[in-house]
Amino acid sequence: MGLKPLNTDKACAILNEIMEYELAGVVRYTHSAMMVTGPYRIPIVDFLKEQASESLLHAQGAGELIAGLDGHPSQKIAKIEETGQHTIRDILEESLEHELHAVGLYKKLLAEVEDSSIYLEEYARGMIGEEEQHSLELKRMLKDYG
Repeated sequence: MGLKPLNTDKACAILNEIMEYELAGVVRYTHSAMMVTGPYRIPIVDFLKEQASESLLHAQGAGELIAGLDGHPSQKIAKIEETGQHTIRDILEESLEHELHAVGLYKKLLAEVEDSSIYLEEYARGMIGEEEQHSLELKRMLKDYG
């Protein structure tokens, strides 16, 4: 099984989309952390702040890959939908939606780089695993709201 040539332009375009989305996640999770009220505020705020920090690391990782592929990391962030709903349930549901979209972006990257770059394949698979883990955690957090 030989490797097909890597289309670095397409890979960088998807990585930029990921980077912009992860940067939007920093803003989304930071905003959400500020809006949490109620008796479970402290652990949920801590969780959301952790997610914001992780989103920044993910954005930086994607940007480093872009630069390494001789691409140009974007300075934009993805559009953030503001629902105006800030109950804990709403925040967790929006967070779950955000994580599931991120899984889709990393799967898009995987489909592009598969059989072209083992390194980028492994990166994409690892990120899919992380985002799926976050999704499972959020689903568990939402169980009491069923």
